[in-house]
Amino acid sequence: MAIRVLFFGRLHEVVGAREREIEPPDWVDTPAALIDWLAAGDARIGAALSAPSVRVAVDQAIVERDSPLAGAREVAFMPPFSGG
Repeated sequence: MAIRVLFFGRLHEVVGAREREIEPPDWVDTPAALIDWLAAGDARIGAALSAPSVRVAVDQAIVERDSPLAGAREVAFMPPFSGG
């Protein structure tokens, strides 16, 4: 099943896109596994997404990296934001 993956802030510069439509293998069942799978294709992406400060949202709800992805339509990776 296809998942829409969004990259916010500086992450889209590392990834080279603001979003991707992907079809991960069956073993990708958590955000952590998704990061591992994406990292296998590009170590820079893996390093950027693995940073502890990067938050993960599944279907617009912030989740832990070991949360299930079953049935997810969208996963977003968000670095810390600052503003003034």
